[in-house]
Parts: sequence; structure tokens; C-alpha cells
Amino acid sequence: MIFFGLFKESILFAVNALSVNKLRTFLSLLGITIGIFAIITVFTVVDSLEQNLRKSVQSLGDDVVFIEKWPWAFDGTYPWWKYMNRPLPDYNELNDILSKCNGAQSAAFVISSRITIRYKSNSIENVTIICASHQYDKVKNFDIADGRYFTDNESSAGHPVAVIGDVLAKALFPNQSPLGQTIKLNGAKATVIGIFKKEGESILGGSPDTEVLVPVNYARSLIDIRNEDLEPQILVRAKHGISNDELIAELTGLMRSIHKLKPLEDDNFALNQTSLISKQFDSLFDIVGTAGWIIGGFSILVGGFGIANIMFVSVKERTNIIGIQKSLGAKNYFILLQFLFESVFLSLIGGIIGLLIVYIITLTAGDSFGLEITLSKSNVILGFTISVLIGMVSGFVPAYSASQLDPVEAIRAN
Repeated sequence: MIFFGLFKESILFAVNALSVNKLRTFLSLLGITIGIFAIITVFTVVDSLEQNLRKSVQSLGDDVVFIEKWPWAFDGTYPWWKYMNRPLPDYNELNDILSKCNGAQSAAFVISSRITIRYKSNSIENVTIICASHQYDKVKNFDIADGRYFTDNESSAGHPVAVIGDVLAKALFPNQSPLGQTIKLNGAKATVIGIFKKEGESILGGSPDTEVLVPVNYARSLIDIRNEDLEPQILVRAKHGISNDELIAELTGLMRSIHKLKPLEDDNFALNQTSLISKQFDSLFDIVGTAGWIIGGFSILVGGFGIANIMFVSVKERTNIIGIQKSLGAKNYFILLQFLFESVFLSLIGGIIGLLIVYIITLTAGDSFGLEITLSKSNVILGFTISVLIGMVSGFVPAYSASQLDPVEAIRAN
């Protein structure tokens, strides 16, 4: 009962201080509001970027190894000319991997290029075409909203079939179903058999919404699949229970055997995995987070001095009341907690305002930037926690000085 009474009285005193001294209170709370806003905004953006990045990385497959000519992370000590002289992944190597790699669940040969896609009078230029072997659907995470994926026979025989993205389907076929319709890919005909489920733009770039998927054996009639500019790759997905490290170790030995490398020769291929992308962004997120603490810290420091100032003024204005309370038997801790609660309450107001501004921004910014931005519970809790701590630190000295006042001297004060 004493606690709730003290809490109620502190809130009433705080509300009175806010209403009586509006300008002073506004200026004092502005620092806390800006500080909480700065810190939580940075953390919200960083967390949202990280979530979107990890979501995009997961779409590549966190249990998939990419066999390529070029590594995703370069070793500065490795001669550049050796990278240049590496052979490209070859379609014929796929059969060796499927038959000899015990840790592989599935594997696919993939190349991509840019083409013009047409249907009657409608055409779209510079469309990404993905040319893949049959098991592409088992190594790449995607969903087909309507229609189907191509069969093993269609893939091996190079049938002219295609799965197109949702955006392309709506642009080329605004008033009819694309399924069964014949489109032209760089002038070559292909039948639409499926439509990708709409996913939106990936933070890493590219999206199934604007892509066309065809069997790689059909693509031979469209493009040169041995062209180095197309950056061919072989995607290998690990079996359940097989780690990427185990799969990479097995693939290393297998690829060295396929390339007929001697024991002392360097690998002339790269085995990439999505964790390499995540690691490259971890340091960036750490730097941005530190910058957020520094920027917001200065604002919070100013806000903390503002809270301390308003509390010192509040103690001075209520010195008579403090004397009367003490003469009626109020203990020192009662006076200290009374002003401490008031300081925390004032700081919380500034923090809540800052969090509300961040929340309003998250509702509109995501659509503006094409990025999913959300204010997480952890950041809300962090904002409240910082506000409470700043209120306690800023209000302790004024509250302590109030609790130590002599009741007689306090009553006599003007």
C-alpha cells in the first residue's frame, strides 16, 4: 500500500510539473526523446536489414554448396592469375557428383543470362533466364503458385517448356492464364507450364517474380552454356544429417579427382556457401550498431542532464512541502523514492514518445524503401530499459539531496 501510494503521489507530482512548466519540460524531455529515437531507430533498421538479409540468404540454401570458378571471399595472398586460369564448372561434372558424392542429396547445373521475352505484341527486355538441370527444384528454395515444374524427361530431352515469374505473368498475360501459352525467348518458342509464387524483391538482388526458368538442355539452342560471362555453377545440397563442412570436405576430394589435380597442386575451383555472405555483413552490422550507441548516447546524455535539471528545480520549488512531509514523520527513503519515481516517470515519457515516433516510421518506411522494417519487442524493451536507467541515474542526486533536507530549515525556506 505504501508503494502504490508513493507511486500514485509521484505520478501526480510529475503530471503537475509537466502541466505547470510546459516549455521547460518539453526542452528537458527532448533529449531523451531524440536519444531513444536515435538508438532504437538504428537498432530497428539494423535488425530489419539483418532479418531480410538472412531471409534472402536462406532462399539460396544454407545447406547448399556452390561449385564455381570464383570464390565469394578472396584470399589476398592467392595470385590473381591463378583465379583467371581456373576452368569453368562443366555440365558433364554434374553426373560424377550425383553418382559419387555420398553426402549429396541433390545437385544441379545452373547458368543465367539476360533475354527478351515476348508474347504476341507484348514484350519485356533484359529478363533474367535461369537455365538449370532437373534437380534445380531440390537445391533451390522456391514455390510454384500455379502449374508445375518440368519433368525429368522434359529436362533431359530439352523440351521447350518454361516456368515464369508472377510479375512477368501479369505483364504478358493481363487478361488470361499464362499456362499452356507459347512465349518467345530470344525468338525461340517455349510453352509456359508454371508460375512462380510471388516473393518480392530480395535484398541480395534478383527475384523469381521477374525470372524465367527453363531446362538447361533446351537453353543450348538459346545461348552458349560454356560462355564464361554466364558464370556457370553447380549447386549441391547436403543430405539430412550431413554438415556443410563434411560435404565440402568430400566435394574437395571429388573435384580434385575430376580435375585430375596432383597432390601438391592448388585447388582450381571454389566451394562457396551462404555463411560467407553472412560473415561479411556481421562486421558491418557491428559498426552500425556502435555508431547508433554513440549518436544516441550523446542525445541521451543531454536528456539526462535535462531530467536532472528539472528535478533540481522541482526539489527547490517543493522544499516547503518536503519539510512538512518530514515533520509529519516521512522517512528519508520515502522522500528519495518519491522524487526518484518522478524522475523515472518523466524519463519514461520521453522514451515512449521516441518509441512511438520509431513505430510510426516503421509503418511507412517499409513500403517506401521496399524493405520489411519492424519494431521488435526486444528493441521496445531496450527503449524502456534505457529510459528507466536514465531516469534513475539523472534523478538520484536531486532525490538524495531532497531526502537529506533538514525539516525545520525546509519549512522556513521560501
